[in-house]
Amino acid sequence: MTSLSNAQKKALANIPAVSSHMDIFYFVKKEKIDEHFVNYLKAESSFSDDEISDWLNISVKTLRSYRSPGTSLKENLKEHLILILSLYEHGKEVFESAENFDKWLAAPNYYFDNQPPKEFLSTTSGIKFIDDQLSSIEYGDNV
Repeated sequence: MTSLSNAQKKALANIPAVSSHMDIFYFVKKEKIDEHFVNYLKAESSFSDDEISDWLNISVKTLRSYRSPGTSLKENLKEHLILILSLYEHGKEVFESAENFDKWLAAPNYYFDNQPPKEFLSTTSGIKFIDDQLSSIEYGDNV
């Protein structure tokens, strides 16, 4: 796993829920979101750079450059990254590990038109839809 400063660990621990739109907005404005967050996503997930770059709507080359120290991330990328990290935190709670959550994300799912949920991570509405499905699982729906 990537090494994080105490401030970054605290920031990650305080990422708001996907459904908290204003909290996400203020988090992105307030926190220093840099390569550590990109590297954390890479470390948490079992997905390839190709897949993660698709989620973030950037090229693999750009993703790799964003993982380098001192690289500045664009505002819209910061928000998208934080939404995905927030979703990962929720998914780990529901499925008890990032590995189990990744398996669920990669498997075709009836509620996602028989596509894997990971195919919906490239838009904020897709992330919110996945988060809603996680809440359904959490409260007893079979998803």
